Amino acid sequence: MKVLITGGAGFLGTRLAREILKRRQLADESVDELVLADLFPPPTSLLADPRVRASTGALIEQCTALRDESFDAVFHLAAAVSAECEADFDLGLRSNLDSTRALLDALRAAGNVPRFTFASSLAVFGSDPCLPLPPVVHDDTLPTPQSSYGIQKFMCEQLVSDYTRKGFIDGRSARLMTVVVRPGRPNGAASGFLSAMVREPLNGQDTVCPVSPETKVALASPERAMEGLIAVAEASRDSLCGRTAVNLPALTVSVGVMLDALAQVAGEAVRRRVRFEPDPVIARIVGGWPAAFESIRARRLGLDPDTDFISIVRQYLADQALELPSRP
Repeated sequence: MKVLITGGAGFLGTRLAREILKRRQLADESVDELVLADLFPPPTSLLADPRVRASTGALIEQCTALRDESFDAVFHLAAAVSAECEADFDLGLRSNLDSTRALLDALRAAGNVPRFTFASSLAVFGSDPCLPLPPVVHDDTLPTPQSSYGIQKFMCEQLVSDYTRKGFIDGRSARLMTVVVRPGRPNGAASGFLSAMVREPLNGQDTVCPVSPETKVALASPERAMEGLIAVAEASRDSLCGRTAVNLPALTVSVGVMLDALAQVAGEAVRRRVRFEPDPVIARIVGGWPAAFESIRARRLGLDPDTDFISIVRQYLADQALELPSRP
């Protein structure tokens, strides 16, 4: 099996690549080649695996060459993120909508109908004046995105659905929750502070939270996000129950409870490194996203949410091999 991951040098892409390489198979088939497409090359530790090949450059520019390759499975993770899409409309359209269509057309031209898993987002949901967002999002809740990023993700879901209906790909879309904790430098996502308020204090740095402690969010650990993407990729068409995107499970938690968990794991001194400075733009974007999901279709695929935020903090410490700060 030959697998393509777009965004393969990013946080989720490299984690997904390592998971697939560790499993050695996908959908009961052996993975012989893994192509990681991104603006930048993936870590050298991944390239050391003889099964891995990098394809570097803007995705939309790579798609012409991809027409000459036949992939058995594709994970489409590459995207511009929420806040940068809101700040730069053309960037969002080019990176999200135009690149996705170019990729789908390349796969259509190749003609071998690969399994195609699209990483969508909870940002497809929002509160419309004529259709307010319900307290809990169900599998049949109508998406009404309220940001450029959410609208672009929803348009891509529909493209994936239609290319599947026409028989060009075997497509499926998985709506990811906000993935926390992301290591490394902050990205341009409106939700980036949710990782920063754990990551930076644990690394001895101060950080800012732009929303109130009462703000509730829908989260998933990196481990749960990977489980969800792979489960959706491996699912049969019958078990997916149609072409509509699958809402992955979410842990519903407030910012205040997240900070309580941080203090319980690492101490009050670490928690005090987070200060509150309201940002109306970020608060509007994040506050417009749903915070609670009942994901029955995902549960039928064997997926469950994280149990609590303390376990997510501990998972991050273990993944990064960090030692807790000494307490007075």
